[in-house]
Amino acid sequence: MASTSSPHPHLAEYEVWWRNHYNFLKEKGYELRSRYSPDWVPSWTNTNKVDLDCEDGIVSPHYMLLDARRIQDGARVQLKCIDVSRHPFEIEIGRYFCSSPLDEDPGNHCVPIYEVLQVPTDDHLAILVMPLLRDATDPHFDTVGEVVDCIHQLFEGLRFMHMHHVAHRDCMQLNILMDGSMFIDEWHPSFEYKSSDFKRPARHRTRTQSPPRYYYIDFGISRKYEASNTNPLELPIFGGDKGVPEFREDYGKLWNPFPIDVWYLGHAIQEIFLDCYSGVEFLSGLVSDMMHTDPAQRPNMDDVFSRFQILRQGLSNRKLRSRVAHFDERSLFDFIAHWARRLEYIVRRIPPTRTSVS
Repeated sequence: MASTSSPHPHLAEYEVWWRNHYNFLKEKGYELRSRYSPDWVPSWTNTNKVDLDCEDGIVSPHYMLLDARRIQDGARVQLKCIDVSRHPFEIEIGRYFCSSPLDEDPGNHCVPIYEVLQVPTDDHLAILVMPLLRDATDPHFDTVGEVVDCIHQLFEGLRFMHMHHVAHRDCMQLNILMDGSMFIDEWHPSFEYKSSDFKRPARHRTRTQSPPRYYYIDFGISRKYEASNTNPLELPIFGGDKGVPEFREDYGKLWNPFPIDVWYLGHAIQEIFLDCYSGVEFLSGLVSDMMHTDPAQRPNMDDVFSRFQILRQGLSNRKLRSRVAHFDERSLFDFIAHWARRLEYIVRRIPPTRTSVS
């Protein structure tokens, strides 16, 4: 995605590529933010402001990703530019999960692809149009019930992929996102803590009040197998998480990618919850089994999902409403604020979870 245009004093090189495709995208029905317009004049020009205090002064953190607004209805979308010669299956697998009847299955937590745009200047490049999602770990979780809802959806989603013979092969923490159901304000895509106009922190409700839906993204190294292939074997391919036990052995050895997916998700839950929150210890046994060093000893996703249903059946409403405290939210104020919310939920009869035992 290197740009062939002259440098811009305020844009990174990869941002210039997006600016060069501003008009093409607008013709296709998607408008980039003002920062990427060919006519952009920085809003801090001839003022006492600095760029980092302005909405259009924040550099996009991802070279191949950029947000846009769908002109037809104003919906915010995520654009992802991919090299189809390097990732030949990403579009095929993404479209497969968007096809009927899979797209109507509540167990499907694969990010939808609204459209695929062929880049006119390069036959190897395509732009995927998807919903704009955000970090699934921010804001912090507040209750056991919120954690249960999240993990239920993650187990359900990976189980769904495996049922349809697709191995994700990179389902690590950064490839788990959520929608914006919690948010009162639109957030700034390059600085999610702030509102889109950069005037205040993006206001939000809790996950109990407005439960988000969680999604798996990035099928760049995913593979779909024939149903008859019950033990597919592949050479290791490194995703974002480099800690997979199988990859520490001979690199030329073939491995089944499905147990590797189980390890990836177990490690993601370890990092997101067990390493950062108190009150989630009930997950430790299952997560430990998912991360077994011997892939033959790991449960498959059907077993993981079934065991989780048994675990959650043992959690009372009181436990589901109880606090999970993030390591940097353990002050007396945080404790009192949690109890105030908890009493409000009880009075208003807001249930502690929105997913149900399957």
